[in-house]
Amino acid sequence: MELFLAELRRSWIQLMRYSTEAIAGVVATTVIFYGLFLSAKYIAGPNLQFGDRLDAVIIGYVLWTLALFIMSDIAGGLQREAQTGTLEQLFLSPFGAPRLFLTRAIASLTIQLTLLGCILSIILLVTGNRLTFSPAALPPFLTVILAAYGLAFIMGSLALLLKQVQQLLGIFQFGLLFLLAVPVESWTGPARYLGLLLPMAPGAGVLRAVMARGEALQPLPLLLACLNGGLYLSLGILTFRLAERAAKRRGKLAGY
Repeated sequence: MELFLAELRRSWIQLMRYSTEAIAGVVATTVIFYGLFLSAKYIAGPNLQFGDRLDAVIIGYVLWTLALFIMSDIAGGLQREAQTGTLEQLFLSPFGAPRLFLTRAIASLTIQLTLLGCILSIILLVTGNRLTFSPAALPPFLTVILAAYGLAFIMGSLALLLKQVQQLLGIFQFGLLFLLAVPVESWTGPARYLGLLLPMAPGAGVLRAVMARGEALQPLPLLLACLNGGLYLSLGILTFRLAERAAKRRGKLAGY
């Protein structure tokens, strides 16, 4: 709790000190979605009827934005710490590097969820859509966050060893958009089983069903989403521990 409160205070100080950057991020993310929305309306013509598909697209886009926040928070944070020469100090912490970065990510998430709420509110305002907000949406949302942190730790492992991962993160964000925007829950046959293995996809599918289509929360899809999130989080932390050992063995923590 002491570590969490310290990291929460650190995140809040950074938000206040660089508030212009945060505001610009909210505006840019909203403008990009609205541009895509207007383009789709223009291409489809005046008789376009989105139905609940626009709700599903909004959910996928907001989840994609959250995943980008999480990726940049861990992988980008490791890269910035290496550039400023403070990375080795973090790994000398008595809390241990994985626990420290995970706690930092959770503390930062509380700030990011506030920004995400602003983005979602503006998108719903400009599109005129309404989403179903209920306690049933919380469990699948948490499974998406777990898997996102797992992927973030995997990218953080690359940042720890390679130091420069901007281009990899840029390429990876388009893969995230596919995972969160494509309705894999509608796939049939062997592709359906593939969709269950993709990170964050099962949780995003359950979230779309609850919030966009107003369906009741089903136990089996939720269980699969929980297994997916737990699996990728465990894999991410394990990969990060292995990368930490490799970086220490090669003497790469102090260097840049």
